[in-house]
Amino acid sequence: MKVVILAGGFGTRISEESVLKPKPMVEIGDKPILWHIMKLYSYYGYNEFVICCGYKQHMIKEWFADYYLHSCDVTFDFTQGNKMTVHNNISEPWKVTLVDTGLNTMTGGRIKRVKEHLNGEPFLLTYGDGVADINIDELVKFHQEGGRMATLTSVQPMGRFGALDLREDGEITNFKEKKQEDSGWINAGFMVLEPEILDLIEGDATVFEKYPLEEAARRGQLDAYRHNGFWQCMDTMNEKKKLEEMWRSGNAPWKVWE
Repeated sequence: MKVVILAGGFGTRISEESVLKPKPMVEIGDKPILWHIMKLYSYYGYNEFVICCGYKQHMIKEWFADYYLHSCDVTFDFTQGNKMTVHNNISEPWKVTLVDTGLNTMTGGRIKRVKEHLNGEPFLLTYGDGVADINIDELVKFHQEGGRMATLTSVQPMGRFGALDLREDGEITNFKEKKQEDSGWINAGFMVLEPEILDLIEGDATVFEKYPLEEAARRGQLDAYRHNGFWQCMDTMNEKKKLEEMWRSGNAPWKVWE
């Protein structure tokens, strides 16, 4: 089963970084968040990736083309025609297809554009800006047992604001910090999809989270895998810094690999 990763958006809410690079290339530690996502899937044996590129897509392609330069020590021997020797070879068991799916294409359109690389088979899909400690094997098993067209992972994000009880004159009669369990369930990505979902995508202007998923739900063909563990998106610089601190402290819940 191939893993499709949406990596083509502009990342406007983290513009401090995305003005220079695509959001999936924003680093946590010394590796792009895209790498962290791929390492999670690879841990569970999913090593074929289709990356839907768009904004500054050349930077993603160049990073993979120079993977050894980013990850290993190297020696350049100019006396032998610029021969490069890679030391402490760090290799990944990955096959990565990078597809330019357009600059302004919506999420559904990006998925439709990589159809030819999916071979008419079920596939995994997620966003290029969120990490989690999801058990991918359990997610896939849940999807297969449910027998529906699409399964998405749902999470309850931490409450961001305190809840107030107010009188008409403005007096606060009760203040309570919002707990995680008080939050609604949201789509966290990490989906498992049957190839039939592609028939619900009309073209580049289709937002996947709109008609395709809404129509799947209307048909009773959309399932939710509830994840109660760690999940964090990287929409803002504060969220980026939070993930960075976890990684540097050695307490990154999404790092399930050795």
